[in-house]
Amino acid sequence: MALAGIGVDMLEIARMEKVLERRPSFAKRVFTESERAYCERMARPAQHYAARFAAREAVLKALGTGFSRGVGLTDVSVRNNEAGRPEVHLSGRAQQIAEEQGVQEVALSLSYTHDVAVASAVAMTDDVRPKQEARSDPKDELRASFREARAVLDELERVDEQGT
Repeated sequence: MALAGIGVDMLEIARMEKVLERRPSFAKRVFTESERAYCERMARPAQHYAARFAAREAVLKALGTGFSRGVGLTDVSVRNNEAGRPEVHLSGRAQQIAEEQGVQEVALSLSYTHDVAVASAVAMTDDVRPKQEARSDPKDELRASFREARAVLDELERVDEQGT
C-alpha cells in the first residue's frame, strides 16, 4: 500500500510575535541557524517564523508522528531553493521515519495573511509521486520539426502542381 500523508497547520502570527518577545531563546531552540538568518532579514520576522513552525507541524502530521517517537524540534526545517521556493529538509529521527515509510519527497506550500501563517505538506512515496515525463533529445525534436515542415511544403507543392 502506498503512503501519501497530508498535513496542514496554521498559526496566528501575533502568537509567534509574543513568544519571540517573551522568550528570546525560543528561536534558537526551535529554528535552525539558516531559518533564523532568513526570518531575521525579513521586514516582519514573526510572520516567517510562524510559517516555518506551521510547516514543521504540517510535515509531522503528513508523516503521522507529530512531535513524538523521538522527533526533535529541528528535525524538520525549511530551506529556500535557488528560486526562493520553500523546501522541507528532514534530519535525525524525522528523516529515519520518512525513510521507514518510503517517503521520497515532502512537498510544501506556505502562505500567510496579515494574521495567520498556513502550511500544507504532502509526504510522497515513489508510488504516488508525480512522474517526470521522459524528455526527448532537443536535436531529435528539431529534426522531427523539420521533417514535419518539409512534409507540409511537399504537400503544398503537390497541390500547387495539380492546380496549375
